[in-house]
Amino acid sequence: MKIADGIEALEINAMAMGRQSIVYPTLIWDNETVVLVDSGFPGQMDALREVMKKAGICIQRITKIILTHQDIDHIGNLPELIKELGGKAEIICHENEKPYIEGDIPLIKFNPEQRQKMFLSMPEDTRKQFERIMENPPKAKVDTTVTDGQLLPYCGGIQVIFTPGHTPGHISLYHQLSKTLVSGDSLVIKDGELCGPRPDAAADIRLAEESLEKYKNYDIETVICYHGGVLREGVNRRIRELAK
Repeated sequence: MKIADGIEALEINAMAMGRQSIVYPTLIWDNETVVLVDSGFPGQMDALREVMKKAGICIQRITKIILTHQDIDHIGNLPELIKELGGKAEIICHENEKPYIEGDIPLIKFNPEQRQKMFLSMPEDTRKQFERIMENPPKAKVDTTVTDGQLLPYCGGIQVIFTPGHTPGHISLYHQLSKTLVSGDSLVIKDGELCGPRPDAAADIRLAEESLEKYKNYDIETVICYHGGVLREGVNRRIRELAK
């Protein structure tokens, strides 16, 4: 879905770990730089390649991969992307997420207790697939870490907003030219309405809700939620309501 010149929400609709899932990575680009924000579930590489092609950008043009956080639906295609790009793309995240993404620490959402809860609701074949993934979860070397408020000089300016709570190092991004917020999992869109972070998915729901205050400092015309897609109407007003 085109947001403005040089920014698009990529809709990936594919089977992920045995069930249908839609996620919305973001593509931001200009003549010199192509930035992919988040990478989809494991096994969605072909779908990612296809939606980028529809956007008019060959996947080999990616120069930066920014990860909003460590969750497996955001880092799932990293190993395949790095291989396809010949290791030339710069991998970027917050310093708090780096040890998880590099595989030095187990992913925070997949401790034994949470795994067991997930297994209870999964068909047997899906559970076995998930177990295989968790034996060797996606990982990659992080090249660059970013901090709150940092302005990345790509594609007209991308500002980092540190929004912890969903995970310890969750970040969101504000694309200055298009006034677009890439919210990661800090916000979701459900039934056409912008909603706050999901309590059942947040490592620290209180901190996740407090992080929404930072969005009040930005003039946001469009929000891209990784789960839910794109909203263009009344975003600033709704954010003020949620931040209360």
